[in-house]
Amino acid sequence: MFCRNRAAAKHLIERYFRQLTEGCGNGACTNEFCASCSDFQPLDNNAAAAKALELFKINAKLCTPHPSKKDSGANDKDRKMSDVDICPTKEDFSDVHYLTENTVCMLLSSCEEAGDYSALVRVIGRVFSNTESLMKSFRKDEPNSEENSLEPTDLDKESQSEQNPESLGAAALPEESHHNTDNPLEVSVDIEAVRRVYDKLLTVDQVEAALVNAIIYLTPNMELDLEYLDVYETNPDYLNIFIIVMENTNLHSPEYLEVALPQFCKAMSKLPVKALARLSKLWSTYELPHIRRMMETFQQLITFTVVSNEYDGENLVNDDETVVAATQCLKIVFYASIQGGDVDVEHNEEEEEESESDELTLHELLGEERLYRKGPRVDPLEKELGVRALDSVNPLISFDDFINESLNEVVEMDKDFTFFKINAESKFSFQTCPFILSVITKSQGLYYDNRIRMYSERRLTALYSMVQGQQPNPYLKLKVRRDHIIDDALVRLEMISMENPSDLKKQLFVEFEGEQGVDEGGVSKEFFQLVLEEIFNPDIGMFTYDDETKLFWFNSSSLENEAQYTLVGLVLGLAIYNNCILDVHFPMVVYRKLMGKKGTASDLSDSHPALYQSLKSLLEYTGNVKEDMMLTFQISHTDLFGNPVLYDLKEQGEQIPVTKENRQEFVDLYAEYMLNKSVETQFKAFKKGFLMVTNESPLKYLFRPEEVELLICGSRKLDFEALEKSTEYDGGYSKDSQIIKDFWETIHSFGEEQKRLFLQFTTGTDRAPVGGLGKLKMIIAKNGSDTDRLPTSHTCFNALLLPEYSSKEKLRERLLKAITYAKGFGML
Repeated sequence: MFCRNRAAAKHLIERYFRQLTEGCGNGACTNEFCASCSDFQPLDNNAAAAKALELFKINAKLCTPHPSKKDSGANDKDRKMSDVDICPTKEDFSDVHYLTENTVCMLLSSCEEAGDYSALVRVIGRVFSNTESLMKSFRKDEPNSEENSLEPTDLDKESQSEQNPESLGAAALPEESHHNTDNPLEVSVDIEAVRRVYDKLLTVDQVEAALVNAIIYLTPNMELDLEYLDVYETNPDYLNIFIIVMENTNLHSPEYLEVALPQFCKAMSKLPVKALARLSKLWSTYELPHIRRMMETFQQLITFTVVSNEYDGENLVNDDETVVAATQCLKIVFYASIQGGDVDVEHNEEEEEESESDELTLHELLGEERLYRKGPRVDPLEKELGVRALDSVNPLISFDDFINESLNEVVEMDKDFTFFKINAESKFSFQTCPFILSVITKSQGLYYDNRIRMYSERRLTALYSMVQGQQPNPYLKLKVRRDHIIDDALVRLEMISMENPSDLKKQLFVEFEGEQGVDEGGVSKEFFQLVLEEIFNPDIGMFTYDDETKLFWFNSSSLENEAQYTLVGLVLGLAIYNNCILDVHFPMVVYRKLMGKKGTASDLSDSHPALYQSLKSLLEYTGNVKEDMMLTFQISHTDLFGNPVLYDLKEQGEQIPVTKENRQEFVDLYAEYMLNKSVETQFKAFKKGFLMVTNESPLKYLFRPEEVELLICGSRKLDFEALEKSTEYDGGYSKDSQIIKDFWETIHSFGEEQKRLFLQFTTGTDRAPVGGLGKLKMIIAKNGSDTDRLPTSHTCFNALLLPEYSSKEKLRERLLKAITYAKGFGML
């Protein structure tokens, strides 16, 4: 409709123009808008064109041409209208220097009539390949709304500029706008108009090639502009180019993936942080389909590039400019997804400030300070935006959708870790964009960080021992008694944390008094398991247990001292540091609090589900809250001994009724008390222990709370099919041995609880490691011929020692007995 009515509009405006310039020919004309009127002030062609548009808008009186004027000079007038570019002729299209929605529609209409789109292709190619032209196109100050779609609005700009252009495109190029760049949503480009234009243009096959070639020509200049000329600082409207190009819904198609999109991403990655932040904030206001399309565009480029190339130790994916640039562009969308969803930038736990020492550390003396820099990294874009991944309650796009599996398969994490820690200024590390990495890949990076720190502590220990003439102690040694495991571990770890906390960064080495065994990991696993079993024993009262959720929570009435909670935190930190899986069952809010966020009302859903439902019902209640509920800002709960404890959520809370108006405040204060204030002492001690081990680790930078839970607890999903495929055999067994076939048939026939017992017996934990059971690398070794002996295991090697039983029935009976009764027996 928009383009089809152009002819009618053009005809009317031309009549107004002729009336203003030549008149109607009636010497007695009284129309003040006619040149034949005696009171009319003559206008030049530019002013007449602008006035003609005004008259068209208000539907002003139009004279009927006098007989003497009907036939004379019509062609001449038509020519003059073309001169001021009411609707340019084909020859004039070469003077179109920037685009508006109306201009594109006129071009399309003209080309449709002629059956030849070559003029449109030339104009699109010229404008989209020129930064100045594209930056000035599709401005908001060009009224292009649908209701005004018949108006050739460029004439308004023409009259305001008082220029004398010769064509529509040249008519009144918009002056540099001075939009408030402090408000990122204040951009001068009309995004809706751009989308409508693309909808029309992309129906024309010939236009696609013109757009592709234009971007290829455009982007090298943009790179130079941004890298060397600081063009964005002098003209923030330079961002318009990126906004316009990214609205092209075909960017992910093969025509763009080879050259155009890679070059465009490289240019975008050169934008200064302020510009990237503006772009991210702007995109966060878009509807989900638009943000998802941009995310998929960058992901597709990364995947296409990765699968099209071969990478190895010499040819790293980190050196692939296209993958790096696309990843950096994907980061903009990642933060847009966070900002566009539910975000909580408040409710942050207070961070304890570490006192800075003026003394040089040994690491600094050895030139290793970069490897062991303290404090978490801060992403520049994250800092500019003032929002973190941790602040996201519910992003627009799932975090999992930002992970690129193809990239994760080829990234060399040992090299990437080196770039992340040491060569960050000169080499790109994908750990600076952790959203694109899977938790498996990130855990490899964390593993390298932990191992290097352990080796460094060994070197320092050797150095100290040489200087002081003492026996070197390269490990964190814990010698404990099974029947006093908590006391022994608590005393030893407390002494270490007070005297030499850096010893906590050494590799853990556990020895059970009176037992033989070298700790290659298995003894540590058993130590962790036994400590946790005792700590989480309900009789001790450190934690409360919810039968419905099967989760533990801090007991606010616990009689245990803070050191016990510090020990629990230390155990969790040591488990991550030593790559052990723990059987702990905390609600997600615990991990959120460990990472720096306070608990809020939404966190009650899994930590205190009954309370959550009650408070939710209160918020949704449609009756008279004050009279029907009869609640006040004083709450009660029971202590360790079952006695009621009263607590005022506000001063004199007993006298403040809960009403419809203040019920949200009541809910927020209730949650604040239950999740934060009531357990503040216990949790602070717990977190202190955790940070003793992890404070210098990139854990907080790389992982989200749910990923930290996965690191500590492992996966609850047990895929024994994957375990069977990854298992190795020794001592004469192979996957084709009859006993092995019988073994796996037996395992697959077990129930869930029996499978967990088997896993506990063989590996020391009933959880799968990060990445699933396929990452476990279990070994089944032959342990003699048929016998009545039970199977045994080396948990430190994930090894099962299996005699070659004479029947499947005997195998099942012996195996069940071993996994059911052999806790602490047969596990070395």
